[in-house]
Amino acid sequence: MNTILITGTNRGIGLELVNQYADNNWRVFACCRSPENAPALQKLADENSNISVHALDVSDSQQITALASELKNTPIDILFNNAGIYGPYDANFGNTNEQEWLACFRINTLSPMKMSEAFVKHVASSQLKTIATMSSKMGSMSDNGSGGSYLYRSSKAAVNAVMTSMAIDLKPQGIKVAILHPGWVKTDMGGPNGEINTVKCVLQLQKTLSTLSLDNSGGFFDIDGTIIPW
Repeated sequence: MNTILITGTNRGIGLELVNQYADNNWRVFACCRSPENAPALQKLADENSNISVHALDVSDSQQITALASELKNTPIDILFNNAGIYGPYDANFGNTNEQEWLACFRINTLSPMKMSEAFVKHVASSQLKTIATMSSKMGSMSDNGSGGSYLYRSSKAAVNAVMTSMAIDLKPQGIKVAILHPGWVKTDMGGPNGEINTVKCVLQLQKTLSTLSLDNSGGFFDIDGTIIPW
């Protein structure tokens, strides 16, 4: 049975990742900051024995280390860094806050790196050897035609750089890295006017991951599998 560890699974895309991978008979380690406040996730876990729920605040390096130790003998085929935040929507030019910006970087940029460092041995011992990180097309310099969104854009551009280096560094171990744009999805973050729902989004993400190889490792993939310019 293949295994996947997913962060940020209490709602939205993360919750649907848990749902679909578990239904496909994967062993799913579903992580979120407050499982006691995640009734939809708990319901999935109650209904499917392939799912276990783990409390994890990805901004807390000690919690990351503790979970890696708890699962130390468990191969993880896909480490999916899904947890992320947008930050305040009114952080426009002239109205940015340093602490809010640093918080955005901690969750969106530093946490995927610390998760990958903590679980690299788990991934290396697996069959699929994959690290996937949810980014955004808003981290693309070439795609930025509207400005604004300073906190979110910069944190996603930064995690793209982190994952690109990681793909190079981990290639000798046979580990593949995917940087993923989920599309404009109808979620709390994406809003009600999104172009696709979470079900279609996750189906497409799985399709992209199924084509990942060492040759295209480190690619910045759009929801349809095409490459997004940096």
